[in-house]
Amino acid sequence: MTDTVLIQRNGPVAEIVLNRPDKRNALSLAMFDALSEAGRTIAADRAIRAVILRAEGPDFCSGIDTAVFTANPDPAALIARLHEVPEGETANPFQKPCTVWQEIDVPVIAALSGAVFGAGLQLALGADIRLAAADARLSVMEITWGLIPDMGIATTLPRLVRADIAKELLFTGRKVAADEAAHIGLVTRLAVDPLAEARALAQDIAGRNPDAIRRDKRLMNDAWLASRTAALRLEAELQAEVIGRPNQVEAVMARMQKRPPRFR
Repeated sequence: MTDTVLIQRNGPVAEIVLNRPDKRNALSLAMFDALSEAGRTIAADRAIRAVILRAEGPDFCSGIDTAVFTANPDPAALIARLHEVPEGETANPFQKPCTVWQEIDVPVIAALSGAVFGAGLQLALGADIRLAAADARLSVMEITWGLIPDMGIATTLPRLVRADIAKELLFTGRKVAADEAAHIGLVTRLAVDPLAEARALAQDIAGRNPDAIRRDKRLMNDAWLASRTAALRLEAELQAEVIGRPNQVEAVMARMQKRPPRFR
């Protein structure tokens, strides 16, 4: 972990903080590795029940730090990393910082404001829920550098927007205002204070049956593009892992007794 990517804990909620406000939270190669490591740390901690992705300063993330390119004028080293997929993984080192949030089994909420550009947008799309301030501006900006987006967007954007909208965003790199982003599905909804609402939502989720929440996420992720038969089978299999178990019984008893649940 570096001081530009922090993990902060508030009980069962973890906050992953981009901490480079002087650079508008532009992602360096060190931050790529730190975000991936943060995801692995969260995945290994069974006490965490929800995660918030946020940033210090007015901008969530202005994209990749251009020093990544200027410090490596020969693209061969970067190209080599594109093909580095560790054994047992599906993502390379550039994709992992964004895709790891879908690999962990607890909900991830992104609190967005200001610039959400390029790599920053792809990181936000890796979250399950995106709450955006009215001043948020989102852009698939890679085309302005003559590149394609390559940090996992192929696994996230097609689930959120129509194909023609996705293509327009990739072809033009135009900046999308927060209200349009909510309308087309890039963000979940607008919020006057995205971080405050993200924290309230995370605490709400953390107070519910963690066995069910983890399987809710898997159900939506795995069934979204599955066949009808496979989706229905998965739904039944996951319910069988929850129903009648101690945490599910506790949810029922707490509701009947009008008290906060005490989940294991």
